Amino acid sequence: MRLLLAEDEASLSKAVVTILRKNNYTVDAAYDGVEALEYLEANEYDGVILDVMMPRMDGISVLQRLRKTGSNVPVLILTAKAEVDDKVLGLDSGANDYLTKPFASRELLARIRAMTRSSAAAVQADSKLRMGNITLDCATFTLYSTVNSFVLANKEFQMLELMMRNPGQIISAEQFMDKIWGFEANAESNVVWTYISYLRKKLAALKADVEIRARRNAGYALEERGKN
Repeated sequence: MRLLLAEDEASLSKAVVTILRKNNYTVDAAYDGVEALEYLEANEYDGVILDVMMPRMDGISVLQRLRKTGSNVPVLILTAKAEVDDKVLGLDSGANDYLTKPFASRELLARIRAMTRSSAAAVQADSKLRMGNITLDCATFTLYSTVNSFVLANKEFQMLELMMRNPGQIISAEQFMDKIWGFEANAESNVVWTYISYLRKKLAALKADVEIRARRNAGYALEERGKN
């Protein structure tokens, strides 16, 4: 699941990003409202955490502009303001929830789970992806066939999910990096090959009749064996 954090206080932003990544979220970090809008225009997110008091453009203005575009992405307002009027303004502007600083990491994680739950429920029917003789359970990160099963690591799951939702489509290493590792990640693009190798070994152990094929200087595609 990919989140955008817009928080101008560098130390708090770094701490929140660390917490989220340790809990298997992919996170991009913006440090002002204008940058946050640029991220939102260029990428798709499963949830957004917006600080209210930010330079260049405040979080409420970002939220209002986001909602004017028709976006329904869940938004959590994160702020030091605790007055009722401020909370009402945030919620009336389209926020899904409101969390006051300082906060406990457990509460932040619980609120993120709660605000993304409804959007996740909307795709519940699509929570199991099937291709050939393998099935990927998106709710449990489990990949299985009649032979065996594996609970995938977060990055393995996100890569395979992307390929299974786009069967036969070539996905470049840069696209994997953008969608899964995010702009703030320090990982090199060769990490994609490493995770492709992990997935290939699991598919082989499952005796899958699908395979990840490399296209020279282009990327990778998940295809059924025997098909060009």
